[in-house]
Amino acid sequence: MGIFSKMKLGLKKTRESIFKQVRKLLKFKKLDEETLEEIEELLITSDMGVETASDVIEQLKEKSGDYDSPIEALKDILNDLLKMNHTEPIVENPPLVISVVGVNGTGKTTTIGKLSKLFVEQGNRVVLAACDTFRAAAVEQLRLWSERMGADFISQGQGADPAAVAFDAVSHAKSKSKDIVIIDTAGRLHTKHNLMEELKKIHRVVKKVIPEAPHEVLLVIDATTGQNGLVQAKKFMDAVEITGIVLTKLDGTAKGGIVFAIVKELGIPVKYIGVGEAIDDLKPFDAAEFVEALLGTEELEENEV
Repeated sequence: MGIFSKMKLGLKKTRESIFKQVRKLLKFKKLDEETLEEIEELLITSDMGVETASDVIEQLKEKSGDYDSPIEALKDILNDLLKMNHTEPIVENPPLVISVVGVNGTGKTTTIGKLSKLFVEQGNRVVLAACDTFRAAAVEQLRLWSERMGADFISQGQGADPAAVAFDAVSHAKSKSKDIVIIDTAGRLHTKHNLMEELKKIHRVVKKVIPEAPHEVLLVIDATTGQNGLVQAKKFMDAVEITGIVLTKLDGTAKGGIVFAIVKELGIPVKYIGVGEAIDDLKPFDAAEFVEALLGTEELEENEV
């Protein structure tokens, strides 16, 4: 099954619960105020949020007359919303250092395992750093992923200083000419230390080995938490510079609109999405494919005839 087919299948619930209704309301050439209000309510219900949904509707009012159909206008508006001017980090001297942050329960450690699979398949030599030392299960889970993917594993066990583990991992990768280091950080601390201060410390320490590191800071958000995910994101953004979002569990009870809210309200690109539990169900995010999976499916065409 191709990437688009997997994403379409993963988004089936959100597509059929909300966006199918949006599409039906957009069948008509002209949109009256009542129809626009209905669409706006549906978009808000999709976890898009009031601010983002309102902006989309305003654009739809202005632009729908320029298209053959309002559905095409909406697709372009949503595509433009998701397209951000961001560049991938350029690393002159490997390793590329990626810090993965987020609260417990978002699928952070599993996401790291799936990311390592993507990178290994591209021919990269990967190092996994077990810096979530406050949760024994996280260390063991990451070790299993490293064995499965053929990645190096750096750990000092439960209770160790996370920053010391990160320092060891980056130093190891640099000395052994590895390509990528992925740091698994804590999502909650069971000590008197503040979580955000711990993250800052990890980032300060890796800079002692590679001044530009971490080159990427990916925030993992559980899509099913909806607008609460935005609240989480803002807290992390206050502490560290987030360069991209990984949105997990889009195949569950997530409503899809949260993707647009994140990009619009936070100004951070979504870089990967999780649309299933299988090892290859983490995909690089493609805005056009995502919008098409929500609004342009063959099943909807057939049902609407």
